[in-house]
Amino acid sequence: MRSSVPIGCGSGICGVIAAREALGLKTEVIGVVSTHAPAAKLSFEAGRLIETETALTFADGVAVRIPVEEAFAIYSKGASRIVAVSDEEVAEAIRLIYRATHNVAEGAGAASLAAMLKEASAMRGRKVGLILSGANVDAEVFQKVLGGETPPAATVSK
Repeated sequence: MRSSVPIGCGSGICGVIAAREALGLKTEVIGVVSTHAPAAKLSFEAGRLIETETALTFADGVAVRIPVEEAFAIYSKGASRIVAVSDEEVAEAIRLIYRATHNVAEGAGAASLAAMLKEASAMRGRKVGLILSGANVDAEVFQKVLGGETPPAATVSK
């Protein structure tokens, strides 16, 4: 089993890792970030905290320039890897979630699906759990996404 989890400040992925450990499961935890806010992925790959200059993505829940040290200490050991997805991939995942389930997902909430769609051939035939972490999307942004657009990035300095 694999679980795909968006990484913002890190509480979600840390919670999934803690649940896996508490239940004694062998679930592979895969983190997801934006290609425009890759601090967690860069840090994971370097084995130390890496700060980025910007975090320019409309998926504001993953728009983090500086990973939270306490969370990084957990997911750097507990996640198997971190996948980066583009705003276009996130927008398509939002559209798919709405069309298939009639659920509303914010950008960060749809990032898990975007990552697994990006890796569809590698995931084919495997059990995959996706974390749909939020539906806090502005009506204007959601309207643009459903209309086939990718909203412009927001400047974030978390």
